[in-house]
Amino acid sequence: MPAIEKKEFWFIVGSQQLYGEEALKEVKAHAQHITDALNESGILPYPLVLKDLAINTDEITRTMKEVNYRDEVAGVITWMHTFSPAKMWIRGTKILQKPLLHLATQFNESIPWETIDMDFMNLNQSAHGDREYGFINARLNKQNKVVAGHWEHASTQQEIAQWMNTAAAYNESFNIKVARFGDNMRNVGVTEGDKIEAQIQFGWVVDYYGIGDLVEYVNRVTDEEVNALLSEYEDLYEFEYGSYPEEEWKDSVKVQAGYEIAIQRFLDDGGYNAFTTNFEDLHGMKQLPGLAVQRLMGQGYGFAAEGDWKTAALDRLMKVMSHNESTGFMEDYIYELTAGKEAILQSHMLEVDPTLANHKPKIVVSPLDIGNKEDPARLVFDGKAGDGVVVSMADFGTHYKLLINEVSAFEPPVPAPNLPVARILWSVKPNLRDGIKAWIENGGGHHTVVSLNVTTDQIINYAKLVGLEYVVIN
Repeated sequence: MPAIEKKEFWFIVGSQQLYGEEALKEVKAHAQHITDALNESGILPYPLVLKDLAINTDEITRTMKEVNYRDEVAGVITWMHTFSPAKMWIRGTKILQKPLLHLATQFNESIPWETIDMDFMNLNQSAHGDREYGFINARLNKQNKVVAGHWEHASTQQEIAQWMNTAAAYNESFNIKVARFGDNMRNVGVTEGDKIEAQIQFGWVVDYYGIGDLVEYVNRVTDEEVNALLSEYEDLYEFEYGSYPEEEWKDSVKVQAGYEIAIQRFLDDGGYNAFTTNFEDLHGMKQLPGLAVQRLMGQGYGFAAEGDWKTAALDRLMKVMSHNESTGFMEDYIYELTAGKEAILQSHMLEVDPTLANHKPKIVVSPLDIGNKEDPARLVFDGKAGDGVVVSMADFGTHYKLLINEVSAFEPPVPAPNLPVARILWSVKPNLRDGIKAWIENGGGHHTVVSLNVTTDQIINYAKLVGLEYVVIN
């Protein structure tokens, strides 16, 4: 993937000086034990760093200020080991600009009924502290995440891990840069949007480039570089020549190899991690980039077709959130309306993300009925099975809106020998009739990002962090 800065999360444990130094030493020991255990669990995607105990307003405020200016710190996890008076947290919490998770847990899993006394009660009153701390976050409208459960439980650790991925994506959102090669597809409404508002609200930078700017990069790619990449393709994919002579077929594939090299260099030179293309803007190019785009999506670059920069940025965001696993740009194509088999066929002209492939893809060369260019090469495969989310970003003029539909993807039950593109099939929740109706009535677009790795809860957490209206269809 295009690199993101190394991230860590700070663990801040709340207590107070009322219980004396010996009690605070035990609190710190418990906190260190939990920190070490979570880091050694293998579940958390980012390291957890224990900070000094939060026992007064000045220390809390100083720590939160440091969180804000330390780029490597992606967020804060707090735990109220004892009763931590909430007024101490107001200033620090108000100025915190990074995601916040309140871990509602305690050191011991069970109450030690045979030995419990008031000393134990006072030292381990996390349930008491959670209510006090939670109140002030609610009053401050902090939109923080709350995870409740014992810290040793795998379910609790998994919930923390998912939030960490969302928090890392939130931070990365302010580093998303989209290169638009050409403009939006003419006469299409859903791909339009307010780029200034997107930069203000989400941090996304969206820049336009004429197709000639990319062609200059294409023309500088050497035959040696293309042939080396073609050899890499031979190791990774099946070659299906079809009715083409082998050399003619390879010449078509080499065009895409040259595009892959050129586009990646262009993006990397400009610090871009997402991009769009448009089959209506291809002056100076032999083909619409297909295989090239799929390869770059597989490497973690965000993408959307027809100039749809909103979906390209959303794709990059969700790739960071999912660590580029089973996540990619998608488009609704055809309904399956047979009773008991209801589904939607998802695909695109060429650009279907290979992170969604359930088998070794094959490279196919086939005519493209639009664009009036040479026959482009593309990866063809069937999609994976699994539960996931489909997400669409819409600009309503007055505000942005996020549509989230829960789906169940499944492997296509029958072959499609004449279909020269990758295909994904899924059923929508709660059912096809109500799911489609809700999506249309709420203004969901035909371009989406699907992920079999990201959850609805993660998308909602992100939406809350950026003040984004959202609708969940499930």
